[in-house]
Amino acid sequence: MTAITPRRPAPPTVEPTLTVSDLARASGVAASAVRFYDKHGLVTSQRTTGNQRRFYQVDGCLIKIIRIAQRVGLSVAEIRQLMSDLPDRREITIDDWFRLRHRLEEEVRQRIQALTDVLDDLTSEEKLCELPPIQPATRQRAPLTAASPRR
Repeated sequence: MTAITPRRPAPPTVEPTLTVSDLARASGVAASAVRFYDKHGLVTSQRTTGNQRRFYQVDGCLIKIIRIAQRVGLSVAEIRQLMSDLPDRREITIDDWFRLRHRLEEEVRQRIQALTDVLDDLTSEEKLCELPPIQPATRQRAPLTAASPRR
């Protein structure tokens, strides 16, 4: 008697199926934003024979991350650099998402620290500059002299 070995089903073929409007709806942005991200290489579309854009499901997650990066203040070039280490979208793993999240989190922390330093400079007791008194005869101020820099 011959043993029958059950066959595993073939892995599903992952094809880009989302239209611009599908992706916009899934990621919570306007269709024009999807086209902008595609134009600037933040997400990449495949074209159909009718020249329509098609996107992968994972692009919805990428756009959500792009939106967070924009809220942090990153430029398109900085976001592209942030995402440059991601593999092909069909091969992205949970570890890739965690690395991307970690890089974005580090960028946020660095920007928060830089803004905190600016706020400290602004609210310190040290003078930022010295204003000369108004001269009574001309009602004009004497030329400004800069205070010595803090750092």
